[in-house]
This record gives sequence, C-alpha cells and structure tokens, in this order.
Amino acid sequence: MSARTVVREADRTQGPVGEHRGDDGGRGREPLDSRGVTTSTAGGRRHGARANQRALQEAIKRLIVERGLAPGAPLPTEVELMRELDVSRHPLREAMKALEAVGIVDIRHGYGTYVGSMPLTGLEAGLAFRGALSLRGDYTDIRDLLEVREVLESGLVGRVLDAYDRLDFDALAAAVTTMEREAEEGRYAPEADWRFHETLYRPLGNDLVLDLLRVFWRVFNTLDPELPRANDTPALVARRHRAILDALRAGDERALRTAVDDHFRGIRARVPDRGRSA
Repeated sequence: MSARTVVREADRTQGPVGEHRGDDGGRGREPLDSRGVTTSTAGGRRHGARANQRALQEAIKRLIVERGLAPGAPLPTEVELMRELDVSRHPLREAMKALEAVGIVDIRHGYGTYVGSMPLTGLEAGLAFRGALSLRGDYTDIRDLLEVREVLESGLVGRVLDAYDRLDFDALAAAVTTMEREAEEGRYAPEADWRFHETLYRPLGNDLVLDLLRVFWRVFNTLDPELPRANDTPALVARRHRAILDALRAGDERALRTAVDDHFRGIRARVPDRGRSA
C-alpha cells in the first residue's frame, strides 16, 4: 500500500462529516435530534479529523521508508508532498508539526523539511514529565530510569575494553580535568560529565546506545537541582570519573566494573526510596 493509498483509505472509511457508512458500504444519514441536527456531527467531525491526521502521519512515515531517506535527508517540497499525498496545505503542516514533536522530521524554516536525526525526542519528553511527577511522589520513575541507565552502562564495560585502541584518552582526560578544576571552586561540571560518557561510548559505533544515554543523562540532569545531594560533592563526582579513567587506561576489567558500580552507587544515594522507608 502506497503512502497516497493510506490517506485515501482513511478518507473513504470516514466519509464526509455527518454521514456514516453502513455494514454494506453504503452511506446513511446520522439520526437527527429534536432540532433537526445530527446527534454526532461535532463528535464525528473531531473523530474523523483525528483519524485522517493519523493516516496522513503514517503516510508521511511510509513515504520516508519507501524512498529510503536517511536521517538528515531532505523530504520532497511541501507542494510535491501535497500532490503526492493528495492533501491540502493545512493538514499537511499539522501532520509535519506532530511528526517534528517526536523527532521523525526536522522542520528548518526557510530551508525545508528533513528526516529527523533525533528519533528519541518523544521518549525524552515523556521521561522528563514522568520524572517531574515522580519528584512529587515516591521517586519510583526516577529510580527506574537510573536503573535502566546503570544496566546499560555496566553491560557495556566489556565492549568498551574491546574498543580500547579506538578510545580517545586525551578527550576523556580533558573532561575529567575540567570536572576536577570546577570542583576546586565547589562547582559541578555537567557538560564535562556528559562529554566524558559520550567520548567513552562513541567508539562502540552504536548510535542508538548514544541516543539512549543522551536521553537518560538529559532527563536526570533536568531533575538534578531538585534531588537531595546526600554526601555527593563536586570533588567526589570528579574522583569517581577519575577512577573510571584510571581503570580504563590500565585495561583492568575488574577495577573498571568496580569504578562504574561506585559511580552509580553515588547517584542512587541521591534518589530517596520512600516506599522502603515507609
């Protein structure tokens, strides 16, 4: 089924507002109320519009896949898409806005629309919202998020050591040095922190891993100011990253796993477990 067929099938199924198709495929009038107005015109109109929008968004995604467009590749122009999908400008723009919100397309005003390169934008927004709610609750969602990140990073220790010859030790050391320098002034260095982790995992060549870790890190960093510090200090955070780097330089898997565990133990200590304390 082509992209255009998806849109036309939605139009055929819905039919014009105020009418419905019977089981035999024919159209029948909606029942009228005492004023002579169809009883579900407004609801039908909203339902039909939503269904058509969903179909149009699916058609755009299908077009991207069928044409083999890679992230960052330009989509056909608006006029070309209108002709290709047999839709008018307004619903097309609404569909594009919805797809941009979840990272499927990237609208660059004045330049055109491109295939999105950040497919996890919607995940990030959802996790950030749940995390914000969790701050007012029992912190369960924040602990769950942290656990997923810890499982992922701990599971990559062996892969990182296998990529030893491709690791950028200078960049890793520079990130840790920045963290240590900021710690001397009593400041945290979140940008250097992320740079360290990004540099650590980039040689693995798995963009999805980096995207997921970026989402987890950004969400946690957004929540960070509202989490208790416990015994956490800038100097201690920098020291934990220095331990990871030293174990990595030595190629010592046991020491590296211990350093990664210590790193996450420090973060876990900042997330209260109200359920267990009750």
